[in-house]
Amino acid sequence: MSADQASADRHAEPGTGPRPTPPPWLLMYHSVSDCRDDPYRVTVTPARLDRQLGWLRRRGLTGVGVGALLRARAAGYGDGLVGLTFDDGYADFLEEALPVLRRHECTATVFVLPGLLGKDNSWDPLGPRKPLLTAEGIRAVARAGMEIGSHGLRHENLTEAATADDEVLRRETAYSRQLLRDITGRAPEGYCYPYGAVDARAVEAVRRAGYSYACAIDAGDLTGPHALPRAHVGENDTAPRLRLKQLLHPLRRRGLTEEPVLPGATWEDGR
Repeated sequence: MSADQASADRHAEPGTGPRPTPPPWLLMYHSVSDCRDDPYRVTVTPARLDRQLGWLRRRGLTGVGVGALLRARAAGYGDGLVGLTFDDGYADFLEEALPVLRRHECTATVFVLPGLLGKDNSWDPLGPRKPLLTAEGIRAVARAGMEIGSHGLRHENLTEAATADDEVLRRETAYSRQLLRDITGRAPEGYCYPYGAVDARAVEAVRRAGYSYACAIDAGDLTGPHALPRAHVGENDTAPRLRLKQLLHPLRRRGLTEEPVLPGATWEDGR
């Protein structure tokens, strides 16, 4: 939010509250590989990712991690940025996604699962088993300049009655954050809800765990710093489809009445 906007909000008429601002445009990726067996539409080929990032760059947009984007918005410099996120922490990020990101001078946030280090996407009953990042893989992603965020401990749906007791919420949010701090030397600022599933208890658990922001998919009335909406990106998203998603994003998503506040470094330090 710019200084002028903040000033306008402070001087709004009593009872009107701050003026909602459009949520940041965040793109949601998962696996990057040439695997064509993709029943859940979570895989993008490296060639498609290359074309998608090229389209962004030709439009004057740079892909960055969510933390960097939020800091830029707070400083009033977010217009030329789009947030790139990669869910689940697939091992193919290092070999397939990272070279493409570097070629286009982009960074991203990679949401990983510290309770499933080196294992696979066992939560998907259909489709191929895909290996996940190990602890050293996560460190390599961080050394490459990417932001590491938590995707929970073991990819649990925080809104299901069978798993959403207080202890599960604590493990998936606070304990996963502690493990990632042990792995990378830095506690993650961002959380991503598995399956995009979010409710008020999950939001509160994420906030209590100390995260500065969290990503969902379409959080509806819960949209805010700890439930930021994102747009899914798949193999079928050509330039016209991306443009349509860009245009529809501020129309289909609720505005933010409160901006995420990230402590510490400037937005450039997150790139």
